Amino acid sequence: MSRTFRLRTPLSEREVRRLKAGDVVYLSGRVVTARDAAHKRMLNLIEAGRPLPINLHGLPIYHCGPLVRKENGRWTVLAAGPTTSMRMEPFESTVIERLGVRMVIGKGGMGAKTANAMAKFGAVYGAFTGGAAVLAARNITRVIDVEWLNLGIPEALWVLEVKDFGPLIVALDSHGNNLFREVNEKAWERYRSALQGRGVQKPKR
Repeated sequence: MSRTFRLRTPLSEREVRRLKAGDVVYLSGRVVTARDAAHKRMLNLIEAGRPLPINLHGLPIYHCGPLVRKENGRWTVLAAGPTTSMRMEPFESTVIERLGVRMVIGKGGMGAKTANAMAKFGAVYGAFTGGAAVLAARNITRVIDVEWLNLGIPEALWVLEVKDFGPLIVALDSHGNNLFREVNEKAWERYRSALQGRGVQKPKR
């Protein structure tokens, strides 16, 4: 049975370890967006032993390229839907290990390398519904800061203040559970059973 949590960032390892796959989370506090280019730059800085402009320890990284507008010197987020997380798979495990990120938010799930880092260091993956960009923006109360605008607006690090941001479904938890993998395995088994019922030999994966 799924549970609902309302959490405030920065997140502690203890809070994250309590979460299980299938739980629902609503976040308040700070969330930082980062896509491909930002992750590559983060990795370069980590390898060079140089600090990031933002302390990400305990914060969620949101795989998102927000649509923003600047009026009277202030940024407003108009839409903030999730992007496909698997593009960040080559980088995310290092980011979790070295920068202390406790939650990754996006769509589509991530691979084994990230899942292993989440289990080892205490982090989870929160799945946000694709196509709900305007809904996501409604839960962003303000833009606190932005870094790396030279990467372009979608690729910059946007530090956002959110209130009851969600619902986020815990799809990968810190205990090795993976909703995406479980769904795929069940679907594959049903497919093989359907073929067998028609006298077709079960295909191998």
